[in-house]
Amino acid sequence: MLSEELVTDKADKAEEFFHRSIEDGSEGLIAKSLESYYAAGSRGWNWIKYKKDYKSEMSDTVDLVVVGAFAGRGRRAGTYGALLMASYDQEEDRFKTVCKLGSGFDDEMLLALPEKLDEYKTDRIHMMVDSKMVADFWFEPVVVLEVLGAEITISPSHTTALNLKRKDAGLAIRFPRFTGRWREDKGPKEATSVKELVSMYESQLKTLD
Repeated sequence: MLSEELVTDKADKAEEFFHRSIEDGSEGLIAKSLESYYAAGSRGWNWIKYKKDYKSEMSDTVDLVVVGAFAGRGRRAGTYGALLMASYDQEEDRFKTVCKLGSGFDDEMLLALPEKLDEYKTDRIHMMVDSKMVADFWFEPVVVLEVLGAEITISPSHTTALNLKRKDAGLAIRFPRFTGRWREDKGPKEATSVKELVSMYESQLKTLD
Protein backbone atom coordinates (compact mmCIF):
# COMPACT_ATOMS: atom_id res chain seq x y z
CA MET A 1 0.00 0.00 0.00
CA LEU A 2 1.32 3.45 -0.92
CA SER A 3 1.81 6.00 1.86
CA GLU A 4 0.81 9.64 1.62
CA GLU A 5 3.61 12.18 1.86
CA LEU A 6 3.88 15.88 2.62
CA VAL A 7 6.80 18.17 1.80
CA THR A 8 6.77 21.23 4.05
CA ASP A 9 8.90 23.41 6.29
CA LYS A 10 5.85 24.69 8.22
CA ALA A 11 5.30 23.23 11.70
CA ASP A 12 1.53 23.80 11.65
CA LYS A 13 1.16 21.98 8.31
CA ALA A 14 3.19 19.04 9.64
CA GLU A 15 1.08 18.95 12.82
CA GLU A 16 -2.15 18.91 10.81
CA PHE A 17 -0.77 16.12 8.60
CA PHE A 18 0.16 14.16 11.74
CA HIS A 19 -3.36 14.35 13.18
CA ARG A 20 -4.90 13.40 9.84
CA SER A 21 -2.61 10.36 9.66
CA ILE A 22 -3.68 9.26 13.14
CA GLU A 23 -7.34 9.58 12.14
CA ASP A 24 -6.64 7.40 9.09
CA GLY A 25 -5.29 4.64 11.35
CA SER A 26 -1.53 5.24 11.20
CA GLU A 27 0.71 5.03 14.27
CA GLY A 28 2.39 8.29 13.34
CA LEU A 29 4.84 9.76 10.84
CA ILE A 30 8.37 9.33 9.56
CA ALA A 31 9.95 12.78 9.17
CA LYS A 32 13.06 13.05 7.03
CA SER A 33 15.33 15.59 5.42
CA LEU A 34 14.95 15.87 1.64
CA GLU A 35 18.71 15.36 1.27
CA SER A 36 18.87 12.22 3.44
CA TYR A 37 18.97 8.60 2.29
CA TYR A 38 17.93 5.45 4.09
CA ALA A 39 20.60 3.60 6.10
CA ALA A 40 19.33 0.71 8.23
CA GLY A 41 19.99 1.21 11.95
CA SER A 42 21.78 4.51 11.37
CA ARG A 43 19.21 7.21 10.69
CA GLY A 44 20.29 9.79 13.28
CA TRP A 45 18.31 13.01 13.02
CA ASN A 46 17.80 12.70 9.26
CA TRP A 47 14.98 10.19 9.87
CA ILE A 48 12.70 10.71 12.89
CA LYS A 49 9.70 8.68 14.06
CA TYR A 50 6.86 10.81 15.42
CA LYS A 51 4.22 8.59 16.98
CA LYS A 52 0.93 9.19 18.75
CA ASP A 53 2.48 8.03 22.03
CA TYR A 54 4.92 10.95 21.89
CA LYS A 55 2.17 13.55 21.56
CA SER A 56 0.35 15.03 24.53
CA GLU A 57 -3.29 16.04 23.99
CA MET A 58 -6.12 17.64 25.88
CA SER A 59 -6.95 15.01 28.48
CA ASP A 60 -10.69 15.70 28.33
CA THR A 61 -13.19 16.17 25.55
CA VAL A 62 -15.30 19.32 25.45
CA ASP A 63 -18.88 19.87 24.32
CA LEU A 64 -19.16 22.80 21.94
CA VAL A 65 -22.04 24.52 20.15
CA VAL A 66 -22.29 24.91 16.37
CA VAL A 67 -22.81 28.62 15.61
CA GLY A 68 -21.61 28.90 12.01
CA ALA A 69 -20.05 27.11 9.05
CA PHE A 70 -17.67 27.73 6.17
CA ALA A 71 -18.34 26.58 2.62
CA GLY A 72 -16.51 23.45 1.57
CA ARG A 73 -14.10 23.37 -1.35
CA GLY A 74 -12.53 20.55 -3.34
CA ARG A 75 -13.93 17.20 -2.22
CA ARG A 76 -16.04 19.04 0.36
CA ALA A 77 -17.77 21.20 -2.24
CA GLY A 78 -21.53 21.15 -1.69
CA THR A 79 -21.21 20.67 2.05
CA TYR A 80 -19.42 22.49 4.89
CA GLY A 81 -15.65 22.60 5.01
CA ALA A 82 -15.59 23.48 8.71
CA LEU A 83 -17.97 24.37 11.51
CA LEU A 84 -17.51 27.40 13.76
CA MET A 85 -17.78 26.16 17.34
CA ALA A 86 -18.42 28.05 20.56
CA SER A 87 -18.33 27.68 24.33
CA TYR A 88 -20.99 29.12 26.64
CA ASP A 89 -20.32 32.24 28.69
CA GLN A 90 -22.59 31.94 31.72
CA GLU A 91 -21.95 35.47 32.96
CA GLU A 92 -22.88 37.14 29.66
CA ASP A 93 -25.37 34.48 28.52
CA ARG A 94 -23.66 34.38 25.14
CA PHE A 95 -21.78 31.87 22.99
CA LYS A 96 -18.11 32.66 22.36
CA THR A 97 -16.19 31.12 19.46
CA VAL A 98 -13.28 28.81 20.26
CA CYS A 99 -12.38 26.90 17.08
CA LYS A 100 -13.10 25.94 13.48
CA LEU A 101 -13.92 22.24 13.39
CA GLY A 102 -13.13 20.41 10.17
CA SER A 103 -11.54 17.10 11.23
CA GLY A 104 -13.13 13.88 12.43
CA PHE A 105 -15.97 13.78 9.90
CA ASP A 106 -16.20 10.87 7.49
CA ASP A 107 -17.67 11.35 4.01
CA GLU A 108 -21.13 10.22 5.10
CA MET A 109 -21.19 12.71 7.98
CA LEU A 110 -19.99 15.54 5.73
CA LEU A 111 -22.77 14.94 3.21
CA ALA A 112 -25.36 14.85 6.00
CA LEU A 113 -24.27 18.10 7.70
CA PRO A 114 -26.26 20.61 5.60
CA GLU A 115 -29.53 18.72 6.06
CA LYS A 116 -28.86 18.07 9.74
CA LEU A 117 -28.20 21.76 10.45
CA ASP A 118 -30.63 23.31 7.97
CA GLU A 119 -33.48 23.88 10.44
CA TYR A 120 -31.19 26.05 12.58
CA LYS A 121 -29.83 28.21 9.73
CA THR A 122 -30.29 31.99 10.10
CA ASP A 123 -29.81 34.93 7.74
CA ARG A 124 -27.31 36.63 10.04
CA ILE A 125 -25.25 35.98 13.14
CA HIS A 126 -27.45 35.11 16.13
CA MET A 127 -27.77 37.81 18.79
CA MET A 128 -26.36 35.43 21.43
CA VAL A 129 -23.23 34.63 19.40
CA ASP A 130 -20.03 36.66 19.82
CA SER A 131 -17.64 36.11 16.90
CA LYS A 132 -14.75 37.97 15.30
CA MET A 133 -14.89 35.57 12.36
CA VAL A 134 -17.37 36.03 9.54
CA ALA A 135 -18.83 32.63 8.66
CA ASP A 136 -20.41 31.78 5.31
CA PHE A 137 -23.45 30.40 7.15
CA TRP A 138 -24.89 31.14 10.59
CA PHE A 139 -26.97 28.94 12.90
CA GLU A 140 -29.02 29.29 16.03
CA PRO A 141 -26.81 28.04 18.90
CA VAL A 142 -28.59 24.71 19.45
CA VAL A 143 -26.52 21.74 18.24
CA VAL A 144 -23.83 20.41 20.59
CA LEU A 145 -20.89 18.25 19.44
CA GLU A 146 -18.18 16.47 21.42
CA VAL A 147 -14.69 17.65 20.47
CA LEU A 148 -11.11 16.68 21.31
CA GLY A 149 -8.11 18.86 20.51
CA ALA A 150 -4.34 19.02 20.76
CA GLU A 151 -4.18 21.90 23.24
CA ILE A 152 -5.73 25.20 24.26
CA THR A 153 -3.86 28.27 23.07
CA ILE A 154 -4.08 32.06 23.01
CA SER A 155 -5.76 33.27 19.82
CA PRO A 156 -6.52 36.72 18.38
CA SER A 157 -9.25 35.16 16.22
CA HIS A 158 -11.63 33.82 18.89
CA THR A 159 -13.76 35.38 21.62
CA THR A 160 -13.74 32.74 24.37
CA ALA A 161 -12.18 34.44 27.42
CA LEU A 162 -11.45 37.53 25.30
CA ASN A 163 -8.97 39.90 27.02
CA LEU A 164 -8.73 37.61 30.04
CA LYS A 165 -5.25 36.23 29.36
CA ARG A 166 -4.07 38.69 26.74
CA LYS A 167 -5.37 41.99 25.37
CA ASP A 168 -7.48 41.57 22.22
CA ALA A 169 -7.06 37.79 22.29
CA GLY A 170 -9.13 34.87 23.49
CA LEU A 171 -8.63 31.13 23.86
CA ALA A 172 -8.76 28.59 21.04
CA ILE A 173 -8.63 24.82 20.74
CA ARG A 174 -5.77 23.83 18.45
CA PHE A 175 -6.36 21.03 15.93
CA PRO A 176 -9.89 20.18 17.11
CA ARG A 177 -11.42 16.88 15.99
CA PHE A 178 -15.02 15.71 16.14
CA THR A 179 -15.25 12.51 18.18
CA GLY A 180 -18.34 11.37 16.28
CA ARG A 181 -20.66 12.03 19.21
CA TRP A 182 -23.63 14.36 18.77
CA ARG A 183 -24.55 15.52 22.28
CA GLU A 184 -28.31 15.35 21.77
CA ASP A 185 -28.59 14.78 25.52
CA LYS A 186 -27.30 18.33 26.17
CA GLY A 187 -28.81 21.73 25.61
CA PRO A 188 -26.54 24.53 24.34
CA LYS A 189 -26.29 26.15 27.78
CA GLU A 190 -25.01 22.83 29.13
CA ALA A 191 -22.04 22.97 26.76
CA THR A 192 -18.51 23.46 28.06
CA SER A 193 -18.35 26.91 29.60
CA VAL A 194 -15.80 29.66 29.15
CA LYS A 195 -14.81 29.21 32.82
CA GLU A 196 -14.15 25.51 32.25
CA LEU A 197 -11.94 26.22 29.25
CA VAL A 198 -9.99 28.83 31.22
CA SER A 199 -9.47 26.27 33.97
CA MET A 200 -8.29 23.68 31.44
CA TYR A 201 -5.89 26.20 29.93
CA GLU A 202 -4.42 27.08 33.34
CA SER A 203 -4.04 23.38 34.25
CA GLN A 204 -2.27 22.83 30.94
CA LEU A 205 0.23 25.59 31.78
CA LYS A 206 0.95 24.02 35.18
CA THR A 207 1.65 20.70 33.48
CA LEU A 208 4.19 22.38 31.20
CA ASP A 209 6.01 24.11 34.09
